[in-house]
Amino acid sequence: ANKIFEDKSRKFTEQNRENIEGVLKPMREQLLDFKKKVEDVYDKESKDRVSLLNEIIHLKTLNERISEDALNLTNALKGQSKTRGSWGEMILERVLEESGLQKGREYEVQTMYASEEGQRRHPDVIVHLPEGKDIVIDSKVSLTAYEKFCSADTEEKRNKRLKEHIISVRAHIKVLSEKRYEELEGIRTLDFVLMFLPIEGAFWTAIESEQGLFNEAFDRNIMLVSPSTLLATLRIINNIWRYEDQNKNALIIAKKAGDLHDKFVGFVEALDDVGQKIDRARESYQTARNRLSEGKGNLVRRSVELRQLGVKAQKELPEGLVAQALEEE
Repeated sequence: ANKIFEDKSRKFTEQNRENIEGVLKPMREQLLDFKKKVEDVYDKESKDRVSLLNEIIHLKTLNERISEDALNLTNALKGQSKTRGSWGEMILERVLEESGLQKGREYEVQTMYASEEGQRRHPDVIVHLPEGKDIVIDSKVSLTAYEKFCSADTEEKRNKRLKEHIISVRAHIKVLSEKRYEELEGIRTLDFVLMFLPIEGAFWTAIESEQGLFNEAFDRNIMLVSPSTLLATLRIINNIWRYEDQNKNALIIAKKAGDLHDKFVGFVEALDDVGQKIDRARESYQTARNRLSEGKGNLVRRSVELRQLGVKAQKELPEGLVAQALEEE
C-alpha cells in the first residue's frame, strides 16, 4: 500500500510540475521579452539623452557665438559712422536682391552725379522706372540712440533715449533733403527721395512715437521706408517692369505679324505675276506650235514635202504632229 501511495504521489507531483511548468513557461518568456524591451528602451533613451545633450551644448556654443558676433557688430556699428553706412548699404542691397529687380538694368548702385554747383553726389541706389523715370534711395543708419533706448532700464532713460533717437532721424532727413538728389542732371527722378532706415525696429519706434515725423519728411520731398515697406514698394516696381516688358513684347509681336502679313501679300503678288507670265508663255508656245502644223504651207507640211522630194534626213518628225499638219490641207 505504501508503494502504491508513493507511486501515485510521485506521479501527482510530476503532473503538478508539468502543469506548473506549462503555466509558468509562457509567463517566463513574456517576462524575458518585456525585460529585453525595457533594456532596449533604456539604451535608446540613453543614446537620445546623450544626443540631446550634445545638441544642447552645440546650441549653447552657437548662441554664445551669435551673441558675441552681435555684440561685435553692435560695437562696430556704434563706433564709426562709415561702418554704419556700409552696413546699411549692404542691407539695402539685400532688399533689392529679394525684390526681383535686375542690377544694372532696373537699378544701379553708387553712381556718381554732379550738382549745379559742381559738387559730387553719390546716391546709394537709383531705381529705374518705365518711361525713363527714376527713384533715388539713400540709406541712413540711426543706431546709437536707438540701442541706448533698447538698453535703458528705467522709463525716464527710455524717454530720454527715444527723444535722442527721433532727433537723430530728423537730422538724417535734414541732411538728405539738402543734397537735393531730385535736381541732379541725368536723373529723371520723381519729386521725392526714399530714405531707407535698415533697422526695422528703429523705423517703427520713431514713426509710432512721433506721428508727425512721416509728414515732416514728406514736406521735404522725402519718404521714410524700412526693409519691409521698401521690399513691398520694390516688388510693385518689379511688377510694373514685368507688365512693361509684356507690353513691349506685344508691340514687337504685332510689328512682326504686320511684317509677316506684308511679306505674304508680296509673295501672293509675285505668285500671281509668275502665273500671268506662265500663261503668256503658254500662249506664245501655242502660237509657235500652231505655226508649225496649222494653215496652208505650214512648216511641218513643207518639211514632209521636202522628204517626199528625196531630201535625206537622219531624224523623223513626230507622227502626231505630221498627221495634224496634213489634216490642215
